[in-house]
Amino acid sequence: MKPKDEWSEEAEGLSLVRAFLLLPPDKRRLVLKFADELARAQERHEEGAEASPT
Repeated sequence: MKPKDEWSEEAEGLSLVRAFLLLPPDKRRLVLKFADELARAQERHEEGAEASPT
């Protein structure tokens, strides 16, 4: 049996997936675009952190 914290994280993830799938296609595209932009910003941030002197 899984700990309560782990189960609630799984339930939250499934809830987010369900909410995403219930969106109309145009809203799904906006969500995917937003997530892609966040991922790219994170990559740029990590690349900049490696290049900066310590």
